[in-house]
Amino acid sequence: MAKALFLDRDGTLILDKHYLADPAGVELIPGVTDALRRALALGFQLFLFTNQSGIARGMYTIDDVHRCNTRMEELLGLPLPLFTDVCIATEGPDDPQVYRKPSPRFILESIARHRLDSAQCWMIGDRLGDIDAGLNARIHAVGVCTGKYDAAGWAAQGRPNLPIYPSLLDFVATLDPNAQRSA
Repeated sequence: MAKALFLDRDGTLILDKHYLADPAGVELIPGVTDALRRALALGFQLFLFTNQSGIARGMYTIDDVHRCNTRMEELLGLPLPLFTDVCIATEGPDDPQVYRKPSPRFILESIARHRLDSAQCWMIGDRLGDIDAGLNARIHAVGVCTGKYDAAGWAAQGRPNLPIYPSLLDFVATLDPNAQRSA
């Protein structure tokens, strides 16, 4: 069975610009290209899982989100298609929750559709909703300090057993069985 990384977009792959609608505003977080390249080399499938409540709020359209995602992929410069599947959760926080994180629905559907080994799947994000989506799907969940929370912010969330990494690249390095570990 296959293994996968479920990746939040804003604050994990690109700088969180709050309701980003203009592709010109897309900026990669340092190290993300190397992290994704390394994950692919390790045999991980990549899934993009992003909440985009700005659509429900009327701030931008699904086409704007697609243009931003396309720009992100251009900046990454990795072979396409990069993501095995993409979930853009368009619900607002007050709407009935279908795919909006912390819903595990996209993860669970992807595990079934792509025959993923849930024991080898990870949800990576910069917010509690990301983490809870992974935990609700009964996969591993990891926080990164490149978005909403830095290390102190994560510590204040009261999740003492949650693995936290400075960046996606730092996390992906731990997945490589051939990487040297410092003592």
